[in-house]
Amino acid sequence: MATGLLALLDDVAALVKVSAASLDDVPTQVAKTTGKVSGIVIDDTAVTPKYVVGLDPSRELAIIYKIAKKSLVNKLIFLAPAALLLGNFLPWAITPLLMLGGAYLCFEGYEKVHSMFSPHDDHEEQEDALKVITPEELEKERVTGAVRTDFILSAEIVAIAYATVADKPPVTQVAVLVAVAVFITAAVYGFVGLIVKADDIGLHLAKEKHSPGVRGFGRGIVKFMPRFLKILSYVGTAAMLWVGAEIVAHGIPFIHHQLEALEHALAGVPALAWLAKVIACALGGLVLGGIIDKIVGLFRKKK
Repeated sequence: MATGLLALLDDVAALVKVSAASLDDVPTQVAKTTGKVSGIVIDDTAVTPKYVVGLDPSRELAIIYKIAKKSLVNKLIFLAPAALLLGNFLPWAITPLLMLGGAYLCFEGYEKVHSMFSPHDDHEEQEDALKVITPEELEKERVTGAVRTDFILSAEIVAIAYATVADKPPVTQVAVLVAVAVFITAAVYGFVGLIVKADDIGLHLAKEKHSPGVRGFGRGIVKFMPRFLKILSYVGTAAMLWVGAEIVAHGIPFIHHQLEALEHALAGVPALAWLAKVIACALGGLVLGGIIDKIVGLFRKKK
């Protein structure tokens, strides 16, 4: 019996050593994954502030916290386990599911572009004016919209994180997925919180108790932020189209190879190669979003 117990302890010790060795690789894999998902992180950061703008300023951080909390729960409770299960049992299903999410981003991006340039229907505006919605209902609506978009972007982040460690031991896979989920959620929503409260920071710096230089800097922040938020909304829409189309293209070998060929053709100027790929994806996303919008419109008419 003593011999069996010693053998069991040896097995446990060996398992602990393997797990420790696996965990040593986690920071490297997290850094690698973070680099690969930079475009999606930019999209998430640029898109989220628009869900908060126009609401009660005193509720801004609380709303961001709600979105961040739901984002983290989605990553840890739903998406990470789903990635592990699909990766081990149905690896072929990951790409089609991501492509559906990418198509949705293109559709949403197209709708935003369409609303920017299409003339508004006066009758629709009158109907909207008659609708009564409480601040609580508006807040709930905004949070729901933000979480829905974030879920798709988070799914892509988790999928890329899993792909990075698919050949690693299970301990490493779980540790990397958890670390990426926590780190990226904190980074994105910490920066979003800084963006939406920048005008308050500017007002504080502009108070008389500070030096003239600090007051001038504070006033500059206050003047700059409305224009910055407007630019950010455009960047967010463009990033939505770019990221959505790139996700879809990744699952279609011919288009994916064409994008790679475009990058290789401009490899001598890396910045230009990246920009050309982004523009091509954004335009492709706009076209795909328009097609989906027409299809959805046909189904709406049938109802």
